[in-house]
Amino acid sequence: MNIEGLDYNTQREQLILPEYGREVQKMVDYAVTIEDRENRQRCAETIVGIMERMFPQTQDNIDYKQKLWDHLAIMSNFKLDIDYPVDISEAKNMMKKPQPMKYPKQTNPVKHYGSMVFELFGKLKTMSPGPERDELTRLTANQMKRNLIQWSHGSSDDEKIASDLARFTDGKIQLDLDCFRFNIGNLKEPGEKRRKRR
Repeated sequence: MNIEGLDYNTQREQLILPEYGREVQKMVDYAVTIEDRENRQRCAETIVGIMERMFPQTQDNIDYKQKLWDHLAIMSNFKLDIDYPVDISEAKNMMKKPQPMKYPKQTNPVKHYGSMVFELFGKLKTMSPGPERDELTRLTANQMKRNLIQWSHGSSDDEKIASDLARFTDGKIQLDLDCFRFNIGNLKEPGEKRRKRR
């Protein structure tokens, strides 16, 4: 359907700063075309006044005037030749897209334990026997059980945890299930029924 005089935003030119709307953008575009410098200056100050009234909450910020003039310069693609009351040189940096961050790729053989637990395995491999290693072993085993329960990865079988702990620490840590008691807080075991509230 093509109706004369009716157009959609998708057919219009994309706005540089959409928060100010198309009418303000049209005002800025018009200001750029004004030949008389004095009139152009007056027009720019009027536009900034309108922008300020659109967002009165910004007046609480210390640098709100700076922000408005920066936005005016950005909306004009830095083509508006006026005497800016503030330094707009930093405005050019605002429009630069940051470089994409490198996402750390780690390949864990067992995803449900997570990279933090594998760091603990690495630490346990290097520690000498003693109370400190025993405490870290206890914390690691409990975290492994929590992870298995949370990920609902089959059963959270204690023997599986002992086996994985030995396997991923190259046999350095052997969990004695006859003596060791898991403490997983208030997490529920798979299949454990929740109590009904009365």
